[in-house]
Amino acid sequence: MELRAAALEALSIAEPAAKAAATRALLDTRAGLALDTLAPLHPGTALPGRPAQPALVEPKDVPRRTPFTREGRAALLHAVAHIEFNAINLALDAIWRFAGMPERYYFDWLTVAAEEAHHFTLLSEHLATLGCRYGDHAAHDGLWTMCERTAHDVTARMALVPRTLEARGLDATPPMQKKLAKAGDAAAVAILGIILRDEVGHVAIGNHWYRWLCTRDGLDPLAHYAVLAARHGAPVPKGPFNLEARASAGFTPDELASLGANPA
Repeated sequence: MELRAAALEALSIAEPAAKAAATRALLDTRAGLALDTLAPLHPGTALPGRPAQPALVEPKDVPRRTPFTREGRAALLHAVAHIEFNAINLALDAIWRFAGMPERYYFDWLTVAAEEAHHFTLLSEHLATLGCRYGDHAAHDGLWTMCERTAHDVTARMALVPRTLEARGLDATPPMQKKLAKAGDAAAVAILGIILRDEVGHVAIGNHWYRWLCTRDGLDPLAHYAVLAARHGAPVPKGPFNLEARASAGFTPDELASLGANPA
């Protein structure tokens, strides 16, 4: 089995549990995977594979819910599950789409994909205890939209998906944990703790490969980030920021200082 082709096949799976299982199985068999970093690959179906539900709406049309009711908690955690489902797709897409990268790049993103699949599975199981399943609530498609915008530029992908959109989870997770703790949902708090721990590593992988690409191409990472963010319409990060987690994920002091221009 060849890794990039297998990642494309997993990305094409529509049923969420099957996609998560296939992705985790790839990591389990990584020692036996071949890797062709240069093979031209072509998807046979529209990407990503995903179920008919949830309905996808504009971000402003996703209702906000309080975590202090069972239904509100389910809606809040459904939104997190949707992010994790999309994160599986994003990591798989990074594997198959971009040829010519070092071998480590592909196995880094395989690890990310498998961990995102684990997160999605944990959240799905917890949602079931709240009488909810993935697809029951409307969601938005912001993560995949940026994936499409950066489909032809691996440097932009590394800059604007893990380092921008996914890094926002480093900021948003601790306040969410506090609310869920007040609501008495210790299981959800623990799951988010696992997600936060792993996401630091995922953002670090994005930082590593973004800087590797900038070094390869003779670009200044901080200056080029501003160019890419403007070119692809990336959202401006807004505080409050989890500076400790961002530093652990490899953001430089200059990058962290640049966030000060965008306070909450």
